[in-house]
Amino acid sequence: MKSTLTEKFKDQYNHNPSAVYFTPGRVNLIGEHIDYNGGLVMPCAITLGTWVAIAPNNDGKFRFRSLNFDAQTEVESNVKHEKDGGNWFNYPIGVINEFLKDGKKIDGIDFLYHGNIPIGSGLSSSASIEIATAFALNEFFNLGYEKLDLVKIAKSVENNFIGVNSGIMDQFAVTFGEQDKAILLDCDTLKNKMVDINLGNYVLAIINTNKPRELAESKYNERVEECQTALKLLNEEITLNNLCELNTEKFLLHNHLLTDQTILNRATHVVKENDRVSLAAKALNAGYLEEFGRLMYASHESLRDLYEVSGKELDTVVEFCMDYEHVIGARMTGAGFGGCAIALLEKGFEEDFTKKLVHFYEDRIGYAADVYVSHIGNGPRQL
Repeated sequence: MKSTLTEKFKDQYNHNPSAVYFTPGRVNLIGEHIDYNGGLVMPCAITLGTWVAIAPNNDGKFRFRSLNFDAQTEVESNVKHEKDGGNWFNYPIGVINEFLKDGKKIDGIDFLYHGNIPIGSGLSSSASIEIATAFALNEFFNLGYEKLDLVKIAKSVENNFIGVNSGIMDQFAVTFGEQDKAILLDCDTLKNKMVDINLGNYVLAIINTNKPRELAESKYNERVEECQTALKLLNEEITLNNLCELNTEKFLLHNHLLTDQTILNRATHVVKENDRVSLAAKALNAGYLEEFGRLMYASHESLRDLYEVSGKELDTVVEFCMDYEHVIGARMTGAGFGGCAIALLEKGFEEDFTKKLVHFYEDRIGYAADVYVSHIGNGPRQL
């Protein structure tokens, strides 16, 4: 891809790029809608991701172009920009905006992006673009940021520039991912440790429902507000900074405060899902893949019934997986409302699984799903 992107960059800008960088996407193996509730998540970086080629220009402008989108733009390098619509280039503009607010001096740059993460699939294409931009600028201009600084900057872009009240998991996962490891991350303290993932005779299948989702326009922010409501009500009796300070046993002592069934359902999912992450880490460390698979199915059931962020497309995929004898676990991944599911699929059955799932899905939904087999990969790097 580096050589292709180099040639395309030269075609677009009439000069060669100075450097090319890659940043992965991510899947969250378990622990959904936990990041903004201060609990445990277990994401990993994948081998799909975002490439960016960059080179300084003499015009004092930032130019943004992509091989994936027709939309392109250029902005003055001495202006602190505000959000302008929903185009892809708002993510890198948001990063530059943060750098400028932080007093960093950056000259004009030409950018060319290419990604093979399905857009709107829940595999963190936005975090991948944000970190790709931040990492490239930090490396190229020796800006002095640590990796965790870049994670926090990208989260600020998502929250304050794009307008999605997401947590820190996505940016953290694509930045700190390591090959064949998941990250057990405490989203409150950012304490983390690597969990070895030995899938043995299984592979990670990613199933894209091809139902895109726009988080800023979905019910994502509504779920955040519902959890904040639950937290406020629980604080009438106990002192909590976030819902995930409760385990299931303690939650049952105080959940009578949540008299609204919807609010109770949301909080119940969060507390039990947080517990599932701890159990999943123990299962993986012990090599109990079937137990991990059981927890994946339980997670999806909770996201479907209590948190209501699934939908017929994701449910159709998981239903097929439950009846396919060579899958031992499956669940939606990401924020939901469309996007992707993941499955632990026995090696050697990739082609059969894909053919039968696509037929089952298209018969139910009316259009095809896409299946990818991904490896667990490393974080951002210069190529």
